[in-house]
Amino acid sequence: MATRLQELFANSRIVAGLLVNLLSSICIVFLNKWIYVHYGFPNMSLTLIHFVVTWLGLYMCHKMDVFTPKSLRPARIVLLALSFCGFVVFTNLSLQNNTIGTYQLAKAMTTPVIILIQTLYYKKTFSYRIKMTLVPITLGVILNSYYDVRFNLLGMVFATLGVLVTSLYQVWVGAKQHELQVNSMQLLYYQAPMSSAFLLILVPFFEPLTGEGGIFGPWSFPALVMVLTSGVIAFLVNLSIYWIIGNTSPVTYNMFGHFKFCITLLGGYVLFQDPLSLHQGLGILCTLLGILAYTHFKLAEQEEGKSRLAQRP
Repeated sequence: MATRLQELFANSRIVAGLLVNLLSSICIVFLNKWIYVHYGFPNMSLTLIHFVVTWLGLYMCHKMDVFTPKSLRPARIVLLALSFCGFVVFTNLSLQNNTIGTYQLAKAMTTPVIILIQTLYYKKTFSYRIKMTLVPITLGVILNSYYDVRFNLLGMVFATLGVLVTSLYQVWVGAKQHELQVNSMQLLYYQAPMSSAFLLILVPFFEPLTGEGGIFGPWSFPALVMVLTSGVIAFLVNLSIYWIIGNTSPVTYNMFGHFKFCITLLGGYVLFQDPLSLHQGLGILCTLLGILAYTHFKLAEQEEGKSRLAQRP
């Protein structure tokens, strides 16, 4: 009975983490797009604010005894901090230069890339059925991107870079948590300020600091409120990403993430009047079928694994 209650508690925590990630991830996409379209706030500066607010949020959690920091050598997380910068900056640039539909579908390519990385460099094996589900996912993304009536070459470059860096980042998050024996908050507590420092050095080379369009420019009060709100939601996104990957796996996180893109796509068409062609609709349907097939096969394999363990003497 006690074991059953522990399982239910563990499952409820995972569901709660997924729900927080679902709501915060959808909000951050719409809010950031709104900030880019209506206020023109600079991309890297917005990312820097996200990192700083994330670190302040973790500092407050530490002071409230939500978690206990663990001493880590900076050299052991410097690559993770750099990939964190690239992950957020490139995905935000993709959002800024693409329609929400193309931005969201391009992110679906993260799963095939993660599986490729884990197969080649971590010698992890995936069944033939799982590998085949990546075909409709990839085909759907290609169809949508090719027939996007607002196709933007620069946007596709940023989307591609975002997928590559995001895939590396998510694989490294899971690996580092196990390697360093730290939880999500402990790792992010050290990584967020390091990533902030890297961006603080880079921002002056790519964006103005003062004047029109600068981080310290004459922004209106509503713009500042939106930017700060975006930072708080980014804290929830970053924390839930770490928590989900640390308690499940990078592939599980991404497959859950693909279900979020349905709501995000719909919101893009409603809020920003993003056009949708017939071929794009077919691409979305194709990607959804791949996601559903992956989920079905993954759950079936997990049940088979549990059955084999239960049958062992």
